[in-house]
Amino acid sequence: MFTGIIESLSTVRKIEKEGTNYHFTFENELTSELKIDQSVAHNGVCLTVVGINGNEYTVTAIDETMKRTNMSDLSEGSIVNFERCTKIGSRLDGHIVQGHVDQVAKCTKIDFKDGSWDFYFEYEPSSNNITVEKGSITINGVSLTVVNSGANTFSVSIIPYTYENTCFKDFVVGSLVNLEFDIVGKYVAKLFALKNA
Repeated sequence: MFTGIIESLSTVRKIEKEGTNYHFTFENELTSELKIDQSVAHNGVCLTVVGINGNEYTVTAIDETMKRTNMSDLSEGSIVNFERCTKIGSRLDGHIVQGHVDQVAKCTKIDFKDGSWDFYFEYEPSSNNITVEKGSITINGVSLTVVNSGANTFSVSIIPYTYENTCFKDFVVGSLVNLEFDIVGKYVAKLFALKNA
């Protein structure tokens, strides 16, 4: 379980393919605090640490993960948002994030608002995922509040701290991002669909 509060940024140092799996080696300033078998979120994707060497650690992504997320867009030198799993007893500063990406979205517009940024996204509606205004959404692992919500579109506002300390500063129109929709909203939508089936 995660909170969507990004701790730092990891840099891709190596990508190796083995069968349908991909082994990603990252460099991070917090590597010395990691341990084998620990869950770590990379752009919101929960992956297990399988190797540690100095200031680098390795995780493995299976085929399902590669198909459902933007991990396939990564290359050596790519930067990703990094968050370790939350500790029991810690404050939940973001919202409940599982690290299970539901689908990707495309950035369609970026507006600078003289002190903040508005980012607009569009996603494929076939999965029946929804957002609501002032509800929670996770974008590349970042816990955010939905500003405007439409049919398979939404926007969020980003403060300077978040912009500078996450991958949002690297987004351009057309960037693909990982989305994890609010877990409570997903259960409500599922129950509503079953009731009306």
